[in-house]
Amino acid sequence: MLILSRGIRESVVVGDPDGVGRLFKVTVLEIDCGNVRLGFEAGDDFPVHPWEAWERICAGDRRDAG
Repeated sequence: MLILSRGIRESVVVGDPDGVGRLFKVTVLEIDCGNVRLGFEAGDDFPVHPWEAWERICAGDRRDAG
């Protein structure tokens, strides 16, 4: 597991700069009362789901597969 510290408006990009390009970008939008608000940028062909939704999708419940 990679653990990074980021401040507001700082981002992390996951992908290979020499390969297919940016896979997705995560930006810290807000930190308030112990909650962190994140923004995700990804191509239409790269779905992004909250972990709870991902677990339901993997279990066969396609409601969150959007």
